[in-house]
Amino acid sequence: MSLNSSTLFNEENPQGPKQNTERLGSLELQTPSSFQDNPLQQLQLASQEVLEKAKKSGRSKCPRCSSSRMFYCYTCFVPVETVPTKEIPTVKLPLKIDIIKHPNETDGKSTAVHAKLLAPDDVTIYKYPCIPGYEEKRHEIALIFPGPNSVSVKDIVFHLQKYAKKGVGDDDDDWSREPLFKQAKLESKEEEKNLNECISSNRNEGTSLKKIIFIDSTWNQTNKIITDERLQGLLQIELKTRKTCFWRHQKGKPDTYLSTIEAIYYFLVDYHQEILKENYKGQYDNLLFFFSFMYTLIKNAKCCAGKE
Repeated sequence: MSLNSSTLFNEENPQGPKQNTERLGSLELQTPSSFQDNPLQQLQLASQEVLEKAKKSGRSKCPRCSSSRMFYCYTCFVPVETVPTKEIPTVKLPLKIDIIKHPNETDGKSTAVHAKLLAPDDVTIYKYPCIPGYEEKRHEIALIFPGPNSVSVKDIVFHLQKYAKKGVGDDDDDWSREPLFKQAKLESKEEEKNLNECISSNRNEGTSLKKIIFIDSTWNQTNKIITDERLQGLLQIELKTRKTCFWRHQKGKPDTYLSTIEAIYYFLVDYHQEILKENYKGQYDNLLFFFSFMYTLIKNAKCCAGKE
């Protein structure tokens, strides 16, 4: 939205890209502030040599639609002919991700495609208004969107379990008709005490969260999507504040407005630490494989232009 236990790569692809061992700091036991200071410099990424070669050779054809593209086709969600799929890292995610893309969001400028390219088995992109219904699975789904009634990542389990106990589609009260995020506040010290117990009990059993939804849109375009009745009743999650590295920063908006791929990455890092309760060791860093490369290209180009 213009508004991260095992290995870096899919274990089913042991012949995948070699890990780039050059790094500026360890990501083990990484704190949110250290991510924020130099988020891209500290990533554990697969070798980007394939992208370097593609950059030198220029635009190439999409193997499906034959359109001329650089690095990947943002329409077909596949790498171009000069970027072999086997040289692109595959990231296995702990959750399924749905990305709802605003119809006016320019395909070539969106970073949502990065997630689909790098985690194809776990990411689905929908173009609004063609989105699925989530009503029957609301106790397993959350929506990333900030607001006064949003909850933090660490509170997800508690609130979803609270919702599940009320029952999905229960018409005996206003719970199913009233958006969940309006009721997702800790109502007493007793509930606050139960929060840690819920998280602790789910550490070994897994959480009830199965899917997370992101909106791919400029902030000015989000209202139409976020007010859609199919998204009402979903638990809303607000991410910790981080500064964006996106080169297409929205004019007049603070630098804490993240691109879609950044929001997905940071959510997964927080989920890994806050919910799975595991040390983060770069498991999802390759979600920024294309993003970090393009960031460096653009930054270098701007530096050269400045010198000239």
